[in-house]
Amino acid sequence: MEQRIGSSSQPLKGEPVTGAGFDPAFIPGLTGSAAQGEAEDAEATAEAADSAEAEGSPAPAESVPQAEVADAGEEPAEEGGPVFEAADRRARIVADRRGVRLALDAEECEFTWPEIAAVETETARFGKRFTVTVHTPDRRWYPIEIEAPSRSQFAEWDASMDAVLDAYFESE
Repeated sequence: MEQRIGSSSQPLKGEPVTGAGFDPAFIPGLTGSAAQGEAEDAEATAEAADSAEAEGSPAPAESVPQAEVADAGEEPAEEGGPVFEAADRRARIVADRRGVRLALDAEECEFTWPEIAAVETETARFGKRFTVTVHTPDRRWYPIEIEAPSRSQFAEWDASMDAVLDAYFESE
């Protein structure tokens, strides 16, 4: 079997490129390519704006960006409950009454307490890395490492995480 390597194996410019190899969000049969979805969203927003201008009214509620809607609907944090928070220059972990939130650079994920099967903490034998791993019921795990200012911080973080888990995590 021959494999072509180099510029001769590139797709033609006029032909659309689809598939998981070119678009990780592409799932055959379930979703179209990201370019198609973006084009449809842009058309729907443009149509909503045109109809709002024709009516002479402000933009409809559907055209309000999702971030603004999410900020308006957030509940205030519960006073007095235990909260674990640790961050370094790249990563951030927050565990409170809503669940566990992990962030690394621009990527973020949030797990509510019913979505969590276990939370594991680990300290490095050498160095200053504190690892928190969130395990889900479908046997997936999501680890994140935080670099501590000093190794003495580990005991404080461990105690704080234990207090949050004792307060909010219900093992059945």
